[in-house]
Amino acid sequence: MIGRKTASLACLLAVLGAGASPGALAAGDPAAGQQKAAACMACHGQDGNSLADMWPKLAGQVPDYIVKQLQDFKAGRRSDEQMSPQAANLSEQDMADIAAYFAGQKPSAAESDKTLLARGEQLYLKGKGRPQPVTACTGCHGPAGAGNRDWKKLMAQAPAVLAPAIGGQHPAYVAKQLKAYRDGSRGNDAARVMRDIARGLGDMEIAALAAHVARLGR
Repeated sequence: MIGRKTASLACLLAVLGAGASPGALAAGDPAAGQQKAAACMACHGQDGNSLADMWPKLAGQVPDYIVKQLQDFKAGRRSDEQMSPQAANLSEQDMADIAAYFAGQKPSAAESDKTLLARGEQLYLKGKGRPQPVTACTGCHGPAGAGNRDWKKLMAQAPAVLAPAIGGQHPAYVAKQLKAYRDGSRGNDAARVMRDIARGLGDMEIAALAAHVARLGR
């Protein structure tokens, strides 16, 4: 089990590497975002619940996290053959509006492999200490996988992480992202928090975590 000091350090590093300051993001208009998100809906679904597990669910996502990912795609800090061109022509206001729309939608449940749930829950809530320490996911993403919508308010009191909502996400997508962090093909976590965590996970542990995350409510 990972100690509280380790978990706190991981969250602090994630804040430092988040790539967005608390006052840097424009306020989003959900109504405008619904119109601007028309192209997004082809893959992510009209209500942000994608039907294909290759595309992430955006419904109920932390809006600032959506904005940061769009910023990273546009700036080249994160690369994807579909998303990079889509983000290229978006303004900061467009990003905020789209994020506000999807954040207000209700996420649907995802199916997962029930045989992996016990191990996934253990990793999510407690992490592991050997052979390579892995910080518990709940410290940043919350016990229900809801992420941290209040990170900007909390920054005034103590370091707080811009952690995405992951509860109910497609397990195949969660596993893909963890493997991308592990092999370094995704590196838009400037403080290397997710890359360092994923490096300590084997394929079966990633599958177990993804199965547990899919069952979490938001």
